[in-house]
Amino acid sequence: MRFLLRWTKRLILVLILAGIALAAPILYVETSCRGTGQPPAYTALIDPAHHRAETRTLMTYPEWHIVHAYEDYAEVLRTGDPHDYGFWSSITGFWGSLCDLNRTASALGQVDGATKQMVYVIGASFSAELALKAAYEETLGRLATVLRGSQRAPLDDVSAQQAAAYAAFLQQVPWYKWPFADDAQSLDEQNSGTLRDNERAIALGLEYGAKQAYAGVIEQAVAQVGADELTLRMIVTGASADSLSAYPGVKVISEGPNGVEIETPRYRTLTNLLAEMASAGVEIIEIAGNDDILFTALSDQPTAPDAIFSAQRQGFGDYRHLILVKVPDLSQRLRQIQGDGLTLEHIHDY
Repeated sequence: MRFLLRWTKRLILVLILAGIALAAPILYVETSCRGTGQPPAYTALIDPAHHRAETRTLMTYPEWHIVHAYEDYAEVLRTGDPHDYGFWSSITGFWGSLCDLNRTASALGQVDGATKQMVYVIGASFSAELALKAAYEETLGRLATVLRGSQRAPLDDVSAQQAAAYAAFLQQVPWYKWPFADDAQSLDEQNSGTLRDNERAIALGLEYGAKQAYAGVIEQAVAQVGADELTLRMIVTGASADSLSAYPGVKVISEGPNGVEIETPRYRTLTNLLAEMASAGVEIIEIAGNDDILFTALSDQPTAPDAIFSAQRQGFGDYRHLILVKVPDLSQRLRQIQGDGLTLEHIHDY
């Protein structure tokens, strides 16, 4: 009985310390990352029914930081091992970028409570996941690679391929729709029976099983609340209604003195669409009732002149820059981006 009581107390202490560790960065962002800017007056052209909060162009990045983290992880696994990945730098990168974004958001308006709650929940979940993964991969996982030797085991390559496929999937689809159970089954089917393969099958199988269970909970919660809109509206000039309607997924709503109002897909598809439209001479006047928008770009330089935040990508050797521009300047910026030594990565809608 004393033994059980002693370990119960230890478990409670561990849970308390873990809770403090997860709450600390949230408290830091809330108290030390506040901006002093004031939103300038702006009269939107699009009907208010189709407006989206402008601060969300900044607050969508934390979700994408997680997407990029999985992309970096997949790139590291392509030629290396899990312990080669910088789990801690990925965690601190999330909260560091959020700090700068939260400061900048004050110049665009107040971040609503629901959005903040969502960002903090995914940040805490992401931090806990990577901390647990690091605890394993830096110890037992690393030991398994030492015993394996320099020759990669079959499941090292299989898990690397799974990580790459998952990272690509996240570019357009929510994580909880990924078939983790299929990945676990694939590991079992391709297990060669070596020590490393058995270790990978067990460790990753447990991870995938936990994610599959958690994904089911999240999917049910999203179904009750309702998924976010998959389209948004914008006003553009420099192209006729007929030419705009020829773009995949674009629907012309109306024409007026300020330009043509269109409805477009969101997320990754929007990035490709806006880049294509900009190269064709289309000018973006307003998006979802807003005149500021964030995009990320890559370069071989550690900083960019107008970046809110910059960080090195793991596995790739280059740098990601978060850049905020006026919507009417977006097309011109996209047309000259290569001349600035940058490569467009993603345009963050609202």
